[in-house]
Amino acid sequence: MQGIFHGIRLHGNVLKYSVLKHVRVMAPVTLPVMFSRFESVTAPKLEEHGFESTTIADVLKDKGKGADGSWLWCSTDDFVYDAVKSMTQHNVGALVVLKPGADKAIAGIITERDYLRKIIVQGRSSKTTKVGDIMTEENKLITVSPATKVLKAMQLMTDNRIRHIPVINETGMVGMVSIGDVVRAVIREHQEELNRLSEYIHGSY
Repeated sequence: MQGIFHGIRLHGNVLKYSVLKHVRVMAPVTLPVMFSRFESVTAPKLEEHGFESTTIADVLKDKGKGADGSWLWCSTDDFVYDAVKSMTQHNVGALVVLKPGADKAIAGIITERDYLRKIIVQGRSSKTTKVGDIMTEENKLITVSPATKVLKAMQLMTDNRIRHIPVINETGMVGMVSIGDVVRAVIREHQEELNRLSEYIHGSY
């Protein structure tokens, strides 16, 4: 996962360097006009859509209705079999675990890795083991907020060797993102930045 993070950062830098190099080798006589136009017209637009500006809120929006957290949870009292069945049905690799009761406070998270390491490898039964017995507990939970930048989220996931991360705001759980969601967002942002620089060079701004 660390290689993915550094690869994407390197890819983005190479793209920007290639485009800026193209700008530098243009005929000197055209540069004053071009940079004058850049400073007076395009600077606010490029700043507004700056490089590496995508947030987790953008990722959740792209994921759509399925990201609202309505089916991304289970209870500590649920059996592991039912939790894994829910993951399979919804094609996800993790569920947030909630404490029993009306407030539904977050108790932790259960992932495919928990199932493999704590059920399959140990020869336990998923139909008799409770989610609360194998989950990653709340005090070890890594989370992000909707305002977190995707590169920051990727760094957190890489450093902690996790593939899923809950999104929490001041009211509680609002969704879940995976390393795949984050990688796609970063790649798309790099491509959009390259397109903006290319349009600028060819006079679209």
